Amino acid sequence: MNAIITVVGTDQVGIIAKVSAFLAERNINIEDISQTILSGNFVMMMMVDLSRSSGDLRAIKEEFAQLGASMGVSISVMHEQVFSAMHRI
Repeated sequence: MNAIITVVGTDQVGIIAKVSAFLAERNINIEDISQTILSGNFVMMMMVDLSRSSGDLRAIKEEFAQLGASMGVSISVMHEQVFSAMHRI
């Protein structure tokens, strides 16, 4: 099962490191990643593989929300199929 993770917030040292460490601790593999800085705002989008993760999607979303709050960024997690359906033209 794949999910799309987005991270948005003011650029700061360690965002990628903290998000990557969170994923590694939960055995979640990054399949694809894109990040940029737009006028001082950090924007990252990742496709991750949750198939080997020890937690369910709901728990992962809650943990990511807590991580984002502690870092001062917004982190959202969405099942890949939901994301694709929302962005289908």
